[in-house]
Amino acid sequence: MQFRATAVLVWFALLPAAMATGDEQPPADDPAEVSFAQEIAPLLVRNCTACHSASEAKGGFTLDTFQSFMKAGDSELPPVVAGNVDESYLVELLKEPDADLRMPREADALPEEKIALIRRWIEQGAKFDGPDPTAALASIIPKAPHPEPPDSYRVPVPVTALAFHPSGGELAVGGYHEITLWNPANGSLRTRIKNLAQRTYGLAYSPDGSRLAAATGTPGQLGEVVLVDPATGEVLRTLGTMADVALDVAFSPNGSLLAACGADRSIRVYDVASWDEKLLIEDHADWVMAVAFNHDGSRIASASRDKTSKVYAVDSGDSLATYSEHGEPVYTVAFSEDGAQVFTAGGDNKIHVWNSEDAKKIADVGGFGGEVYALRLAAGQVFGCSADKTARQFRAADRGHVRNFEGHHDYVYALAYHPASGRLATGGFDGEVRVWNVEDAAAVTSFFAAPGYRPPVAEQASAE
Repeated sequence: MQFRATAVLVWFALLPAAMATGDEQPPADDPAEVSFAQEIAPLLVRNCTACHSASEAKGGFTLDTFQSFMKAGDSELPPVVAGNVDESYLVELLKEPDADLRMPREADALPEEKIALIRRWIEQGAKFDGPDPTAALASIIPKAPHPEPPDSYRVPVPVTALAFHPSGGELAVGGYHEITLWNPANGSLRTRIKNLAQRTYGLAYSPDGSRLAAATGTPGQLGEVVLVDPATGEVLRTLGTMADVALDVAFSPNGSLLAACGADRSIRVYDVASWDEKLLIEDHADWVMAVAFNHDGSRIASASRDKTSKVYAVDSGDSLATYSEHGEPVYTVAFSEDGAQVFTAGGDNKIHVWNSEDAKKIADVGGFGGEVYALRLAAGQVFGCSADKTARQFRAADRGHVRNFEGHHDYVYALAYHPASGRLATGGFDGEVRVWNVEDAAAVTSFFAAPGYRPPVAEQASAE
């Protein structure tokens, strides 16, 4: 069975035209002077980085940064020669009449006006007007307002992120260019937080509940780690920008650090006092799907599409242990409450439990009928959700099965657990959110996290 995360990342292409994005960066103030940061870099990020990045350098050519963009690939031909369009291999590839050789490969040719813009930039000397030629291209693009979410959703969107407020009285759900906040007792909508990238893949409240961090992005184009004030719905700041989507965020137990990861293979750690990036880890060979802190915040565990999970020292970023027993992509990770064990799950349909010090396997936890997408561990309990449309509860101590949470009609992608209230929230590919009493798996409420959406009568009846 193939992991539907890829389907979720490109799902936006199936949305109605009214919900699709087409925003462009604003032009340079002087239309005669082409700005690399404002005009050329957005073109490259949108059309080229999916195939020419550090993780997938086709033709030996990368353009993660301006510095790498200006270096020749396997052809040894300079992509850009300042002031000389005829000697710039990039222009030749963009204008190539053979669709099998033209760039971008397996996509429509760039419009003539965009190619003309690149030509003009080269003719003007191929100037770099960003802050740092070694910085990620996505980070130097001036941030423009994101499109508005639909006033009323015509179709629901997959639920890829859930988080309970520490009080238990609020449930955050990732939406389309927004995060929605709901009352988990009755499913009523409280707040819509807007001005966000297309999709939200990870959510985490700070321990005191005053801040909400989100891993967001537009697939293949942009990733952002953003900080939100849940009380006002204000987006306070963008902590980091990536060339592809950010996939998860996690606060350390004392709230002093925030970790984030994404499809650019990176793990980033931010200092909460200053919100400066404290640590950058680029150790995985593929997307980093999830991150988790241990009990004292001294270790970070990761889950990656490269089929491994790793443990890192937070103070240095050094890799301390690598677990490679899954044999399939790893989508989710959690530490035991004492930090001695790591729980991971993914494409092999089970939870693995292993020692955090030496990565030796301790046990398997089976019973899933499909890939396992998310784990939550607290109060001695482990919860996992799966492609088999079910969430399951286990005891952390002996891994014994406790109960199932059944009723979803599609893959269950997201989980959130609030121990004090005994509530579990689950979210599916079809956009439905369900809230459960953990003690007996009784349904508290269910709703589609798509403001204004009115499901067909049969669909509404099945959700209730």
